[in-house]
Amino acid sequence: MSTFDTDNTLLMEMLGKNYGTEVFTTAAQTGKDWYCIFFPVESVISTIAGDPTNITALNGQTMNAGTTLFFRTTAITLTSGIGIGYRESDGDTSS
Repeated sequence: MSTFDTDNTLLMEMLGKNYGTEVFTTAAQTGKDWYCIFFPVESVISTIAGDPTNITALNGQTMNAGTTLFFRTTAITLTSGIGIGYRESDGDTSS
């Protein structure tokens, strides 16, 4: 993620108006670089991988409808539910 984004860039990312917004269900999502995942309905995470050292603590956890995770995620598989992954829109993944 870039170290500085304009207000318009951040708003466009939050609204999902960029090239990297993906809606997914239970199919494994790998090779991703999402900074945020939103769960519009109750969802169960089977496995998840990414930057935070304790991210695997979410394996098997239920996310309530409306939950948003704000950290870099590289892979996720849901047991049930729906997720929306948001990718950095300016393409700068250096920070």
